Amino acid sequence: MAHIAIPIPPGNGKQEVEIEVTINGQKQELHYRVELFYWEDCEIPTVDRAECISHLLKSYDQEWSLYFIGSPTDEFVPITFVKSDDLKKQRALLQPV
Repeated sequence: MAHIAIPIPPGNGKQEVEIEVTINGQKQELHYRVELFYWEDCEIPTVDRAECISHLLKSYDQEWSLYFIGSPTDEFVPITFVKSDDLKKQRALLQPV
């Protein structure tokens, strides 16, 4: 799948991103959410940050699917989600006709 990078201005907390694109004459609306998860918010103390992320994602809103885990810092990890219905649309577009 081809990718287009779109810079998003920095912000604290949750950012809702809506993108409308036209690809080969087919218009699509895509909904993303970028959220910063802070290490200090891990409820269970752990040495393994992957375990912390896994725990945080287990209880996340089911209307959103994990899309991308960004580069972590010492304070947080940025995680991008896509609306679950939009992810299904994207996968359907990748199927050969």
